[in-house]
Amino acid sequence: MAPFEIVAHRGAPEGVSGNTIPAFQRALDLGADGIELDVRLTKDRVPVVFHNFYLDEGTTVSGPIFEYTFDELRNVEVLGKGRDSPTPHRIPTLQEVLEAFGGRIGFEIEIKGPEAESSEIVGSVLLGFRRLWETIEVTSYEPMLLANIGQRCPGLATDLLLPLSEDWMGLDVVTYLAIHRAGLAGARGVHLHPTQLSPEVVATIHSSGLEVHAWDVNDEESLSRVAELGIPRFDTDEVQLALEFRTRWRR
Repeated sequence: MAPFEIVAHRGAPEGVSGNTIPAFQRALDLGADGIELDVRLTKDRVPVVFHNFYLDEGTTVSGPIFEYTFDELRNVEVLGKGRDSPTPHRIPTLQEVLEAFGGRIGFEIEIKGPEAESSEIVGSVLLGFRRLWETIEVTSYEPMLLANIGQRCPGLATDLLLPLSEDWMGLDVVTYLAIHRAGLAGARGVHLHPTQLSPEVVATIHSSGLEVHAWDVNDEESLSRVAELGIPRFDTDEVQLALEFRTRWRR
């Protein structure tokens, strides 16, 4: 058994944009344990996989995603990156990603919000994929969205994302916020940045019955920290580096 699971943040988007089918396929081909993806709602409330509010970064149209219907987005091209002649790709729906990769890799599905109904809409899709629930965790920075999806999909793992600490915050405040915001969400666990982790933080959160995962684990120092702390699962933009580190860590 691997000492920790590696989740590819927005897939492994080398030469393509993140949150696209090719980026997720590359993460699978590399050997990642899971893919992280972001879900936003279109104007007509279709859950699509896209990170930013605005469509004018790496796409062929401009403006916020919530001003477009799904039909209007269907033919929008998301341009690849890092190549002289980037290959365009489409914005996928959550349904399409689950159909394409279900049973082949794990999922970390972030509900971006802020629409109150986004949990119900995402939950409706996930109810059609109950067979995959053991491979899915739903995340959000918004406790209410997690609480709502927990009610709609009881038994589905939900984890609270904690943002980077403000300059004035000590780790005691980080720990306190993590525990109580996770409580508001009814979450299984919390996801912290490597700079928010210490043996005391992890032990205290564990003592409250919560799991601790990590995000933005993108260099050797962060990889070493999460491994030494026994963090079982983390997100990374550097999938190959993380996989190589895990091979060395096993020895």
